Amino acid sequence: MADQLEPKVVAWRRDFHQHPELGNREFKTAEKIAAHLKSLGLDVKTGVAHTGVVALLKGGKPGPVVALRADMDALPVTERVVLAFASTAKTTYNDQNVGVMHACGHDTHVAILMGVAEILTAMKGELKGTVKFIFQPAEEGAPNGEEGGARLMVKEGVLENPKVDVIFGLHINAQTGVGQIRYKPGGAMASSDEFTVRVKGRQSHGAYPWLGVDPIVTAAQIITGLQTIVSRQLPLTNEAAVITVGAIHGGVRNNIIPEEVEMIGTIRALDTTMQKAMHAKIRRTATLIAESGGAQAEVTIKTGYPVTFNDPALTNAMLATLQEVAGRENVVLQKAVTGAEDFSFFQQKVPGFFFFLGGAPRGKQSGETAPHHTPDFFIDDSGLELGVKALCHLTVDYLNGAGNAQPAGK
Repeated sequence: MADQLEPKVVAWRRDFHQHPELGNREFKTAEKIAAHLKSLGLDVKTGVAHTGVVALLKGGKPGPVVALRADMDALPVTERVVLAFASTAKTTYNDQNVGVMHACGHDTHVAILMGVAEILTAMKGELKGTVKFIFQPAEEGAPNGEEGGARLMVKEGVLENPKVDVIFGLHINAQTGVGQIRYKPGGAMASSDEFTVRVKGRQSHGAYPWLGVDPIVTAAQIITGLQTIVSRQLPLTNEAAVITVGAIHGGVRNNIIPEEVEMIGTIRALDTTMQKAMHAKIRRTATLIAESGGAQAEVTIKTGYPVTFNDPALTNAMLATLQEVAGRENVVLQKAVTGAEDFSFFQQKVPGFFFFLGGAPRGKQSGETAPHHTPDFFIDDSGLELGVKALCHLTVDYLNGAGNAQPAGK
């Protein structure tokens, strides 16, 4: 049925691409999704975690509950790709006028899951269990001062009533060719945490630095010290780790040593033990370097997305399904990536499997296509049919017992 439904899925995708909406503001997107799900006769709930849509399909026979998730939000990016369905949307974001674009492919995720819902509904009498369709807002992050995304959906009980046994999700990938699927058991995507280091010195004239304590020099030493955490203090043969200082602010004039300097950055880890160790080492390194120069360092770490952890038993149990759908040669084991994904909040509660779907045009090599989150990002929507097939087959095979070898919970 996926091949017959492909024109409709592609049309949905192009409509969503042309009319993107930012996180927690996916009003029209949610309306279109809900209308389609209601037309299928599903039990539909709207307004979940602000704009989320959740639908329930009860099969004709008893069995487990499988959740399928698609994220809906776009990004504050102005599209440069020349397409008949290119986005011309504009909005205000953080007090700036910006373009809005599906520069990470969430339009494809929504269209794929709408297609999956239509196919599985047609099979309702044969299904041995229940399917919960989760259309999630704000994967890219909620607006300042708001909650959102998977974390809020979990908080509001999306995995309960009925209780979900497993969850599947996918992400389109512009560097992977159409027709391919990439996966990794265990830590597949990194955790993402934010840190702030505020270095407090003593202000003085720039001509007489010995009369003060220079927070700029201290901050520079701290930045170097943070990089040695990764290169010298972590077992990188186990998993990758990243500490990046993304911005530094301090001072107002060339001949004044300021009182204070602030730096902000990101922490990425693929293992929760390493993540905790990095937090401790960042605090220790910044504090002691500052003290050695007579300054003080205040370190704040805000935890963000957890590690996207593919349950190994579930992943291995469902691998044969993906190989049957895509062909064994097209299902590729990949290395972990240091990007982050809030699907991980669902995986903290129930076993989950998250994989990557090829969206690069056939014949294009990795590096020849624009990366995600850029104005030139492009997805070949001929790859959507495989996404529909993959999620349909994963769901049916799991309900038919393919996942019985995996544990009931983490």
